[in-house]
Amino acid sequence: MSEDLSIERVGESTFDSPLDSAVFINDGEGVLLDATLSGYQKGEGTPPFLEKAGPREKIFFNPETSRAGLVTCGGLCPGLNDVIRAIVMVLWYRYGVREIVGLRYGFEGLIASFNHEPLVLEPDLVEDIHKYGGTILGTSRGPQDTALMVDFLVKEKIDMLFTIGGDGTQRGALALTKEIEERGLPISIVGIPKTIDNDILFTERSFGFETAVAMSQIPITGAHMEAKGVKNGIGIVKLMGRESGFIAVYATLASSDVNLVLIPEVPFSIQRIFSYLEDRIAKKSHAVIVVAEGAGQEYVPVEGIDASGNKKLGDIGLFLKTAITEYFESRNIPTSIKYLDPSYTVRSAPATPDDSVLCFQFAESGVHAAMSGRTGMIVGIRNAHFVHIPIRLSVKERNKIDPSSLLWQSVLDNTGQPRNLD
Repeated sequence: MSEDLSIERVGESTFDSPLDSAVFINDGEGVLLDATLSGYQKGEGTPPFLEKAGPREKIFFNPETSRAGLVTCGGLCPGLNDVIRAIVMVLWYRYGVREIVGLRYGFEGLIASFNHEPLVLEPDLVEDIHKYGGTILGTSRGPQDTALMVDFLVKEKIDMLFTIGGDGTQRGALALTKEIEERGLPISIVGIPKTIDNDILFTERSFGFETAVAMSQIPITGAHMEAKGVKNGIGIVKLMGRESGFIAVYATLASSDVNLVLIPEVPFSIQRIFSYLEDRIAKKSHAVIVVAEGAGQEYVPVEGIDASGNKKLGDIGLFLKTAITEYFESRNIPTSIKYLDPSYTVRSAPATPDDSVLCFQFAESGVHAAMSGRTGMIVGIRNAHFVHIPIRLSVKERNKIDPSSLLWQSVLDNTGQPRNLD
């Protein structure tokens, strides 16, 4: 790989860390991009690696005079409050930073004309927020004027900004990083990857994903029971996944009650779907379908984009329900079709315990990175290690499922659906 994986810094770290940590990470420590033997052998010299996350012995910012800001952007996601709480707790108790503010309603909070008063964040305020879904800071979609946002950071004397959000949020964070660099300002921008879809490049997992998979089991079970409860029953569950089908795939594997899963990465012919379902109904008298929201968009075209710049999606779930109903009616085969869409229930839920752990570790790693003066980066996981990922690389494209991978083969083995549905 020829990409530059190095992490930018706002300056030289000269302060001794106040941490009583038994482990400090050497700046030269890294995590290989490809941990396989074949991946190691095919290159020459040092193989590509990402900088390892963790506390440093020397930090850039003086905790006694530093001021940190937090912002949550985009759609709701389980774990937002966990991340906010963890950042505040680590900054306050581990580093001794006493000036921490939450910027309200996404990047709007960095535009003075919106008059969103920053929320002063202290341990007593955030102590219990991880027990609830949503975000105490509020959120919004869409970009704001980068120059004005940097003006706000300067005026408010914010030394480090934690951008908690997905692809669009981190694009905004990258723009902030570039503007700050052009002005020669010592302000650190560190992102925490928030996306239920798990579609951020270079990181194996983003927070909220595990919760989404866990909560998907209830509607899938419901669809299964409804389908089995009548003759020729068909249950359809639509899950999140605009461009990547990770939730649909992992929810399917976790359930083992799904007979057909449709994701954006694998094209399908509606006629092949009809044929497969008719055969399934003839043999088993019921079927369960899981479909990612971004699958089959050629059948439900909707023009335009939303405030975040994302293409508006048609409702593939309702399309499938209508199309399948009409097909079986045309074949004089009686069916009972139930359609479930748990999206907003999942998005607004508190994080599962496993996701809460990930939220804390992401936040903790982000604080260590910011205090050491790193910038223009997000925290991620690679080969089971926490790492620093340049934002410029993380937003180049989406992380997607490879239809030729062992993961997709597991889906085919689990559902029994044919490989080729096109």
